[in-house]
Amino acid sequence: MATIGTTPATFTVVPPLVHHRFTVGDYHRMGEAGILTERDRVELIRGEIVMMSPIGSKHAGCVNALMEMLVVRLVGAASVQVQNPIGLDKFSEPQPDLSVLKYRPDSYRSASPVTADVLLVIEVADSTLESDRGVKLPLYAEAGIPEYWLVDLQNERVEVYRTPAGGSYAEKQVLARGERIVCGTFPQLALDVAAILG
Repeated sequence: MATIGTTPATFTVVPPLVHHRFTVGDYHRMGEAGILTERDRVELIRGEIVMMSPIGSKHAGCVNALMEMLVVRLVGAASVQVQNPIGLDKFSEPQPDLSVLKYRPDSYRSASPVTADVLLVIEVADSTLESDRGVKLPLYAEAGIPEYWLVDLQNERVEVYRTPAGGSYAEKQVLARGERIVCGTFPQLALDVAAILG
């Protein structure tokens, strides 16, 4: 009876993939070179250039309503910016839906805001709920942003996070219609959840 020979299995060792992380400087140079333009809806998150989701009318309307409420209540006390970048560290420059910044007479014309300037960040989430909670929340907490509001349009509620501790926040409050949010940094900023949700 003939025997069938076997050959030992051979394995090729594959070196681990090395990912290049873009710095904020790299990211800006891509814009200056025309590789990225204003038509490209992207932001830099942990060294990766991430596509931003399209904005629907419900999302846009909520951002517009929040902007109006914030500007009226904080005029002269803070600056409010809409979907503009904030530099968190060497590898991250997100563009939150709204940022409340320390007041500067030049309205941040001479330099973009950095972590120390940011008092409150607000993200409005419809299709982006998972990434706003799973990616943006720890990013803002690690940067020491004192307060983060996540407007959850799917479930009609607002999640309020305060007291950053490492990659999370020590305090979490979930508010629904009929309740009011009082900002930790600006007690004069009290907003009805129903007005935010529309």
